[in-house]
Amino acid sequence: MSRVKEFNLPDLGEGLTEGEILAWLVKVGDDIELNQPIVEVETAKAAVEIPAKWAGRVQEIFHPEGATVEVGVPIIAIDTDPGAGPLEQSTTGAPTQELPTPSAASLAAVEVAPAEGMVEPGLIGGAAPGGRTAVLVGYGPRNAPAKRRPRKGGVPAAEAATPAPAVPAPAAPTPTSTPAPAVNGNGRAGGPVLAKPPVRKLAKDLGVDLATLTGSGPLGSITREDVQRAASGTPAAAEPLTVAAPAASAASFGADREQRIPVKGVRKLTAENMARSAFTAPHVTEFLTVDVTRAMKALDRLRDRREWRDVRVSPLLLVAKAVLLAVKRHPMVNSTWAGDEIVVKEYVNLGIAAATERGLIVPNIKDAGRLTLRELADAMTGLVQTAKSGKTSPADMSGGTLTITNVGVFGVDTGTPILPPGESAILAFGAVRQQPWVHKGKVKPRLVTTLGLSFDHRIVDGELGSKFLRDVGDFLADPEAALLAWT
Repeated sequence: MSRVKEFNLPDLGEGLTEGEILAWLVKVGDDIELNQPIVEVETAKAAVEIPAKWAGRVQEIFHPEGATVEVGVPIIAIDTDPGAGPLEQSTTGAPTQELPTPSAASLAAVEVAPAEGMVEPGLIGGAAPGGRTAVLVGYGPRNAPAKRRPRKGGVPAAEAATPAPAVPAPAAPTPTSTPAPAVNGNGRAGGPVLAKPPVRKLAKDLGVDLATLTGSGPLGSITREDVQRAASGTPAAAEPLTVAAPAASAASFGADREQRIPVKGVRKLTAENMARSAFTAPHVTEFLTVDVTRAMKALDRLRDRREWRDVRVSPLLLVAKAVLLAVKRHPMVNSTWAGDEIVVKEYVNLGIAAATERGLIVPNIKDAGRLTLRELADAMTGLVQTAKSGKTSPADMSGGTLTITNVGVFGVDTGTPILPPGESAILAFGAVRQQPWVHKGKVKPRLVTTLGLSFDHRIVDGELGSKFLRDVGDFLADPEAALLAWT
């Protein structure tokens, strides 16, 4: 049994097909332990440290940092018994002596005589290109010089093989009349005729020579009408030959002023998911502008409480709570289209879109509907911190059922978000701004935000989507009253 074992890139979950090697945590000659992290790999979802399957000594590293490796390909070799002595370099015994390679000149000087009965190249039955035997169809080989058909428009092969005289005698010029070249389907002399196969068949059936026609189709191609007109003897209307004016040369810039960014990892997965979702689920987006002044005041009171002083409290926390309560009132929003059935889920894996250096990822809080407000706040804080550090595991980004994207942190009022695959709704939370608002019959400055809800119209119709969005807005407009009314 071999001491050296090759460690293949494993499938880290969610159908991973490849990963980029970000950093090697060991080098050749290092002694490693079982389950010691040896390499950091960026998958399509996150950066993951992979532990060693065996203890031993690093014998060889097959791929450098920055390389993209497919799942199942060896990435490192480990000597699992380094104390047993040096590894054998060869198993064949005495080393073999390499023979000198003959030069091209010496090979060219060797003349090999044909064996008895062998036909020389160039004769029927002799060697032909590709190792074939030159044989006429239906006949056996015969010892006669092979003849080649003259090429179209060229000279016969026999004439081409005859050497020309050293000084050719000049021929006296004979005045001849040159016939006008035939005009083909392009409207130009010479060249192939542009016509589709059905048109060519029609011309053959009607006995029309396509080379004599001037096409009226795109790029001068010959159409059925052209053929039928020629067959009936009706002359085609003369059309002036238009020559396209040379286009003005556009300003061109060098490649040194362009940047090419490889599409891989998180960005590649996001692109694939968004394209699949956008062209699979029929999206509908509704908007709602809400006065959230009372909700912001409730957050201030929450921060002042002693047990909440060390907790990160943000407006996104109240939005998440509002979504979870609205799902209980409208459970169909938390479902998945499964072809011939709709799967309504009694748990909410709440996704929170997070912008990271590697791109947008959407980790989710498992069974978020069962958490208290304090537990939800702690889970959201840990989720965002882990995502920004690039340590989110693939398991944390799988199984989402409903998502919130906080575009307000970028100063954006709202958006039309695209559904993550497998989900039926996503809520965009816009920036909270002070705006003039009619409050108790008077125009006053109030804190206002805009919500945007995109949903899968196969599952969520306009009425259901509107009611769900309205409930989220009602909670943010007056959290205390909504809690009293719904719980």
